[in-house]
Amino acid sequence: MRLCITGGGTGGHLMIAQALLEAAKKEGHELIFIGSTHGQDRKYFENNSDFAHVYFLPTTGVVNQKGLGKFKALLKILKAFFISRKLLKKHQIEATYSVGGFSAAPAAFATLSKKIPLYIHEQNAVTGRLNAILKPYAKSFISAYDTNSSVQGYPVKEVFYKNARVRKTLECIIFLGGSHGARAINDLALSVAPELVKRKITIIHQAGEADFERVKSAYKAQDIDVELYAFTHELDKLISRADLAVSRAGASTLWELTANGCPALFIPYPYAAGDHQFHNATFILKNKMGWCQREKSDLKQQLLAILKEPLKEKSKKLLSYGTINVASQMIQEVQKDFTHA
Repeated sequence: MRLCITGGGTGGHLMIAQALLEAAKKEGHELIFIGSTHGQDRKYFENNSDFAHVYFLPTTGVVNQKGLGKFKALLKILKAFFISRKLLKKHQIEATYSVGGFSAAPAAFATLSKKIPLYIHEQNAVTGRLNAILKPYAKSFISAYDTNSSVQGYPVKEVFYKNARVRKTLECIIFLGGSHGARAINDLALSVAPELVKRKITIIHQAGEADFERVKSAYKAQDIDVELYAFTHELDKLISRADLAVSRAGASTLWELTANGCPALFIPYPYAAGDHQFHNATFILKNKMGWCQREKSDLKQQLLAILKEPLKEKSKKLLSYGTINVASQMIQEVQKDFTHA
């Protein structure tokens, strides 16, 4: 089959695209990717992917724009819509999988306009605006939080399952602020680092590119040695080494930690659309698999208290919720639809 994967903007959406790519390639399918020149789409796929072709169209998000900016954003999407129609025809695309985000709009609407089957994956507990619009017209709508979803679970790279383990003792902690970093998590890491050193706990820290130099200088001023990264493509290896994570609650990272069995203190991004990161983390709380604290709470004291708690039972529960081969199931669903068509 010839498939199109579209969507992106953030690392969470793009990790799903990568998981679907890996699963589809194993089945012998040919894939193209249609994303945006904005966001992180190029960073992920321009020079390092197995897509047969990748396209980055000049689009931006609409939701956060005001006045004339919203009109300009819609105009860019309209222009990209017509380009996407030509690309779908050129590559004879038989089905499109949208992973969400503003990058998905042009190709998703182009897919519907050409009467090509559209499949959607919603990564968050709160459905995004674009996905909410497209859902009634989609052939299938997949969500790990929806009990009616035809495929249960969340697509993450296989390596997170392969390196999964039960955490029993706390010897290594990882701080994850997402691909852009998170100042609240960076500040928390800096404030608690002296106590972690005293306890001989190894510190791994992804600070984000924007805040990297400040964090690096702050650790140096404290004479504390940590593994510090601005951005890395080897997050799976770092997570597999950690026994505890402190992280934003973006869906992709949340489910990667779940698949790997790594308990976490989630600190949701307070300005996420629909407060979806908090709702993502609520799933973890309800099932007693981790912790969640709002950004304005006393994060240092909360984390110090967590350091004393046992990890084994939470880690084992996480592993029981990790569903392997979700991406393969998603691709196989598309195959079945074409077989029975």
